Amino acid sequence: MTQGPRTYAPALFLFLSHGVASLSANSSQGLHPLLQKMAEEITDGNYLNAFLDLIQFQSSQPWTADLSHAVLAYLNARNVAFTAPSLQAAVEHHLEQRLYQPQQLREDLRGADAQQFRTAMQCLWADRKDRWEVEGVVIDLGAIRKQALQSPGVNRSLLLITLERCFQELSSLECVEVLGKLLRGSPGSFLQPDLPERLPPGLRQDAFRNLSAVFKDLYDQTPARSQGALYSWMAGVLRASGAPDGSASWVSAENLRILGRYMVHLPLEEIMNISPMEMGLFISYDNATKQLDTVYDITPELAQAFLERIGSSDFDMRNASTVHRLGLLVCFYGDLELLDATLARVLLHQMIKCSRLRGFQARVQKLKARLLGIATENQALNETLGSLSDAIVGLTHRQLESLSPQAVDSAISTLSQVSGWTKSQVVILSAKYLAHEKVLSFHSVSQMGVLLAGVGAQAFSDMEPRALAQVLRSSLPVSALSPAQQQGILSKVTGAGAGAPGVMEVPGALFKEVSLFDLRRELGLNSTVLKEKAFRRSQALFLFELLSQTSGPAELLSAGQLVKGVACSHIDAMSADSFLALFQYFENNLSLLSPYQVNCLAWKAWEVSRSFMQPFLLAALPAHYLASMPASRCVPLLIGLGKIRLDSLVLDPHKRTLVLRKVQQCLNNSIADEYTVDIVGNLLCHLPAAIIKHGVSPRAWATALHGLRACAELSPEQGAAVRLRLLEQHGPPQNWTAETTKDLGPFLVFFSEDELSSVATKFPDILQQTASKMVGILPPKEFLWAVFESVRNSSERGSGSDPSPGCHGVEVPSSDDIFKLAEANACWAPQNLRCLEEATFLRSVELLGAVGGFLRPQLTALKEKAIQVWDTPSNWKEHHIVSLGRIALALNESELEQLDLSSIDTVASLSQQSGWTPGQATSILHGFLEDSGYGIQDLKSYHLVGLGTTLCAMNVTEISLIKISEFRVVMARIGTLLCSTPVLAEFKRKAEVVFGDPTKWSSSVLQELGTIAAGLTKEELRVLDEDLMPYFQPSAIRCLPAEIFKELSARQIAALGPENAAAATPAQRRQLRAPQLQSLQRALDGAKARPSLEAPPSASPSQTPPSQSRPGASASRALWLGCPLLVLVPTLPR
Repeated sequence: MTQGPRTYAPALFLFLSHGVASLSANSSQGLHPLLQKMAEEITDGNYLNAFLDLIQFQSSQPWTADLSHAVLAYLNARNVAFTAPSLQAAVEHHLEQRLYQPQQLREDLRGADAQQFRTAMQCLWADRKDRWEVEGVVIDLGAIRKQALQSPGVNRSLLLITLERCFQELSSLECVEVLGKLLRGSPGSFLQPDLPERLPPGLRQDAFRNLSAVFKDLYDQTPARSQGALYSWMAGVLRASGAPDGSASWVSAENLRILGRYMVHLPLEEIMNISPMEMGLFISYDNATKQLDTVYDITPELAQAFLERIGSSDFDMRNASTVHRLGLLVCFYGDLELLDATLARVLLHQMIKCSRLRGFQARVQKLKARLLGIATENQALNETLGSLSDAIVGLTHRQLESLSPQAVDSAISTLSQVSGWTKSQVVILSAKYLAHEKVLSFHSVSQMGVLLAGVGAQAFSDMEPRALAQVLRSSLPVSALSPAQQQGILSKVTGAGAGAPGVMEVPGALFKEVSLFDLRRELGLNSTVLKEKAFRRSQALFLFELLSQTSGPAELLSAGQLVKGVACSHIDAMSADSFLALFQYFENNLSLLSPYQVNCLAWKAWEVSRSFMQPFLLAALPAHYLASMPASRCVPLLIGLGKIRLDSLVLDPHKRTLVLRKVQQCLNNSIADEYTVDIVGNLLCHLPAAIIKHGVSPRAWATALHGLRACAELSPEQGAAVRLRLLEQHGPPQNWTAETTKDLGPFLVFFSEDELSSVATKFPDILQQTASKMVGILPPKEFLWAVFESVRNSSERGSGSDPSPGCHGVEVPSSDDIFKLAEANACWAPQNLRCLEEATFLRSVELLGAVGGFLRPQLTALKEKAIQVWDTPSNWKEHHIVSLGRIALALNESELEQLDLSSIDTVASLSQQSGWTPGQATSILHGFLEDSGYGIQDLKSYHLVGLGTTLCAMNVTEISLIKISEFRVVMARIGTLLCSTPVLAEFKRKAEVVFGDPTKWSSSVLQELGTIAAGLTKEELRVLDEDLMPYFQPSAIRCLPAEIFKELSARQIAALGPENAAAATPAQRRQLRAPQLQSLQRALDGAKARPSLEAPPSASPSQTPPSQSRPGASASRALWLGCPLLVLVPTLPR
């Protein structure tokens, strides 16, 4: 490969070093004034200013070698003697200071002259040529600019100096262009409420409009209080321009257009004062509908005010063309009197977009239900099905069951695109559609869209091979399919006769389900075809090892997720040159690497080049390595750790405490300003409560709070510290504004029930919207009770017209209540749930089945209601069982035996729930075998996957009957089950039939087996090669009985790696002897398995290999990329 021009480190050093070797006495004669100025800046140590002079010169003059000589001669003539090394050292020190103290960059630009500042600004908005070459050296200003916009602290300095100086030096249009780039490339923490105060008064109209467009684009990243401040600024400018002729309000059609999404901040009185003519003019704009489609946070009151003003204009609100223009205002359409069916269908079609609203979904659902009633009045549902838009998700099971297959087939284009179907509805509709189609073909699959999730696993397996091959080549919605359905598809891959698709035809996400057994049989594998595939780690380990025999590491590491398979042996085998050249691939894919792989990477970096090593990798080495790191490396350490998830790199809580102790030491137990917040990044989430409470300065607090909002989970102690700071800053919640409450939403979980009660009373909608965003987590009981009370207090619920026996005087939940409450439904007493009205239960059963906080008495009450509504379990159909979710856990063994479990998809829906007793699992397993007529020896691979946790209920004899040909393709799935030791041991015996003697298993096999590997005997474990120990899955380590785990040798335990060592249970640890415990601690700490291979942290740093020596190579890569205005980006040969 021909090597192109090189892009090296500091431009000044490179350009001038061309002339170091051959200075001439007359070189400085006739030196261009701009270069003389550049030389003076170098003399004064102002390297940024000199670099800006260089860029300015280059923009109009060609650079030649004699100019390097001339500049150096000019410096020599003034007794400023520079050699290449001394200039390099000076520039490196300058760069380091700008990276580690980004405030200084602001000072540099504050001290730059007008031309230099103008050049810097022009570089930022790309008015200069982005890339130019001088004597084989490439300056890539585009890459420099990109890095500047992504560097902690540097971006902030550029933003502040732009606000401070730009409008004095450049035109307002140019400055707005720069601000736009900086704000779009920055986190939302830059958009603080004081930003408008920093903007100059009297902006030109075109500059104001452009800047307003930037704020509108960043609306979703802007905190609520900042949105209010920006609205006030925009409204102030627009108000100053005066009201349109004949209007009492400044809110003209054009001003509404300029406000964009900020129109939702208009006070109600302002909206009501808009003249009908201006409102009509605005609605007539071509882009008005697009604008109204984005007002996601509009409230019902404001929406209805806008609708009233539109209605008062010349637009007829009952005209279909008007309805099409309303955007999200249609979600609050109010005048339903005398509405005809045609307009109701138009409204329903427009209301598809209402799912984008932030909140008020219960209100929207109620409106849709009323419109659905109007649209279907006096008409058969079969005839109107395709014209009802997404309101059809409100149809009950009985209504869907009443549909004819022909009606479903006719409406499939609508049904297949609607979002919001429940799983049970999808089951009903897909069965109706396939009843019409008769067979699952490529055509029917391509038509079904979201309804494909309701197709049975066996139907996929029964597909004609050529049709399946076409399906795999199309855009198959793999994520919507259950594991059993996915295996149904894969069961047809390979060995299914002529036309059957091969393994390599399996698309990206589904490829992850291909078995290691099938992969090992596949021929013609190469990194190119694998690049777009998703891999399990076992697949990647096998493929990387296989392909490394014919392909180089660069090719493999650049092949997408294949990097998951790089083994320590591959990393150790790399030469120093190769490792340094390839390190970027590892760094770019850290999230795909296991803690063990990162540990191997860290050891290699330590051995190859301490000066090159990224400091954050020290956290993967034993704790004393990080402890001995000098203070001069603190900032790159903080930057590196701040960009990763610390809890996924350091799994041992004790070691994580030591790492955080070093972090606190680097911070001096305080966060002084917003620049420090930028630098620590994600580390904010791990700082101890004491620093949050006392160590974050008032100046840094607003920025820190923005960062804390993004933390996945704060500890109770951290949360208590945040709460105290917020109370100090904002006072008690009863004094908060709506904007403050919105901004502090994620922290409401840390407040007491009494404090939250005032929020529930004052801002119930905001509280409920906050709760709705907490997906996948179980909030504290106090928070759920506050949400519960807010819904109850605002509910229109009344007692039923004919209460069930025992329900007189009992509060009966409504459908709206259940919809709004989500996880807070866990606050209902069992008696409230028993008294649900039948219609409410039918409409809400799936929502209730998804509540994670229900206890057994509540689940039992809901099960009893299901039996009351649907009759005994023997009469339930698949969609009934699927809809139950967690409620099914309350079914006793007798009730489970009554269910029709002939479909593996029904069983799969049950096995997805966790918490079955052994007796219940046995009932489900035997119920499926009896109802389906299958013997265990008849089970297909997709049956095994669908049975899931109920496989753990099999006895040793039953497991032995499973066909090896089916078992071998789903071992990875079975290896996720946490079964008893005897069951795992029997599965292990079956694995031996597939992969041979355990003593000969490879790392990929061990990883593939998962918990099945916990079935190894003492004797088998004792002889297992210690190099294989890191390739157990952590779940397998946890499943090893303590009396088996203790049989591992100290060397085997030392080789477990950090992740597996962290998986050891307290019971396992108690059985270990002192040498074993010591080995376990070494593995937790990230030590090498053999202590003799470790170099002590005090050892002399290894040197960068000669072939890597280059200008600036001694500084860390983070240094060069951290100060992008001052460096050039390396262009390494691939």
